[in-house]
Amino acid sequence: MNVSVAVECGNILGEGPVWHKGRSSFFWVDIEGKLLQQYSLTTGQICNWNMPAPVGMVAAINNDELIIALQGAVVIFNLNDASIKPHTPLEAENSMMRPNDGKCDSRGRLWVGTTQLNHAEPVGNLYMLEGNTIGKKHSGLTISNGMAWSADNSRFYFIDTPLQRIDAFIFDEEKADIRFEKTVIHVPAGDGQPDGMTIDAEGMLWVALWGGFAVKRYNPFTGKLLETISMPVPNVTSCAFGGENLDQLFISTARKQLNEEQLKQYPLSGHAFICNTAIRGTQPFYFKK
Repeated sequence: MNVSVAVECGNILGEGPVWHKGRSSFFWVDIEGKLLQQYSLTTGQICNWNMPAPVGMVAAINNDELIIALQGAVVIFNLNDASIKPHTPLEAENSMMRPNDGKCDSRGRLWVGTTQLNHAEPVGNLYMLEGNTIGKKHSGLTISNGMAWSADNSRFYFIDTPLQRIDAFIFDEEKADIRFEKTVIHVPAGDGQPDGMTIDAEGMLWVALWGGFAVKRYNPFTGKLLETISMPVPNVTSCAFGGENLDQLFISTARKQLNEEQLKQYPLSGHAFICNTAIRGTQPFYFKK
């Protein structure tokens, strides 16, 4: 599959793309650039909003509102007037922590992870936000990252990046509980570090590889590598399916940790990319207020 540049955004740390069906748009963030971004597939229009703090993830609530995890808080963002309304504190007492990736499950609950600013210690957590109630679901994480649920909601797939693996958890949809089952995919260190992730309609996982110049498709039942999308930049951060038929993969990347010489060698670093796929993805869930 061939990729092309969708948006020449030059993000420092582009992350967390999500398809918004109601707006026919991809939304994603630049964590360290403190930026929320939108790309309309129908018009090609690009919109940017500056955030007051590092922004870890975004998800849809409805056509007018988004839920966003900023450093210290989860907030509601109104797309009509760009207003930000506080919703729930998120490790607000610790200025060394920030959110990193998150998604909504089938019940409209938000799952969001945290990490140290320097990613030095395994002190990050995975939280679940239901309405206005937030609870801790996993701890001891270094870089809480990619998430996905199986179609039958029996499994929750999760990445803690430095572990070089994708783990499967037994998922209790009713109680929103997770229980570690097994590691389903081991990523060799030479292939890059597993970062953001999405799942397709066949239950296969698409994983962005930081330092790996690729998005790779894996079978979580066998651990087998099925397909590789080669990228023209090293630091590939996340991916999401979208479009009318959910057959367009939007890919975020980063300029972070690249020196001047590397940026000259890989000048497209930080841009957002898109490619058409023969396989359909899955529709992301909205947050239920």
